[in-house]
Formats: sequence, structure tokens, C-alpha cells
Amino acid sequence: MQSNEQLSAILNDLIEINNDRVKGYEKAVDETTIVDIDLHAIFNSMANDSRGYTADLTHEVIILGGESATGNTHFGNAQREWIDGTKSFTKNDRQTILESCDSGEDTAQKAYTEALSSDIKIDNKIRKILNDQQSSLKMAHNVIKKYREI
Repeated sequence: MQSNEQLSAILNDLIEINNDRVKGYEKAVDETTIVDIDLHAIFNSMANDSRGYTADLTHEVIILGGESATGNTHFGNAQREWIDGTKSFTKNDRQTILESCDSGEDTAQKAYTEALSSDIKIDNKIRKILNDQQSSLKMAHNVIKKYREI
């Protein structure tokens, strides 16, 4: 039972990271201008991906007998505040928003890497879910990096 609780805690951390990601990309959409319609589509897609990841992780937490997280991490709240603070200085600067998204993607990658390398026993089904989500997040991260270079 102890390992189920520990695994649920790890999954709940990832749920919060994905909730951060949803809120961060929603905020990024709000901060970009209509000229940045390409970013709107990408950011909305990434937020939707994280909603799906959260649903998958929530399902696994419930199966483990745990209660699913519904909030965000403190880091995620701070990062959104940072986006708010830069808004007045950069007037919705595309590069600044992309830099913030890149930082958020770094955080997500780190969280998944830590979860997968944890000493807690993770069954094959959950490990596959986490690996698949991390791979998808890596592709999203690469998209953000590519847009930063444009």
C-alpha cells in the first residue's frame, strides 16, 4: 500500500506540472497578439495535450486508490506571474513569451525524468504512459525551441 501512495504522489506531481502547462499556455495565448496566430494554435494544442495527460494520470491515481491533485505547483504560479510582469515591459513580445514557455518545458522534462528515475516501483503500464508523455513533451519542447530561433 505504501508504494501505491508513493506512486500516487509522483503521479500527482506530474498532474500539477501538466496543470501548470495548461495555465501557462492559456496565459501565453492571452499575451500574444493576433499577428501571432501561429502561436495561438500551437499553444492551444499544447494546453489540450496536457489536459489529456492529466486525465490519463488522474485515471491511474484513482486505480491506485489515491486522490488526484487538482491544483498547480507553486513554481507554475510564479512563472505565470513572471509572464504578467514582463507584459508591461515588452508589450507582448513574442520572444519573451517563447522564452517563458521554453522554461516551462524544461521544468516539465525535469519532472518526468525525476519521476521515471525514482526508486518507487512503477509498473509497466504506468511507465509506458510516462515515457509516452515525456516523449510528446520533448517534441513540444523542440517546437518551442524552433520558434525561438525564428
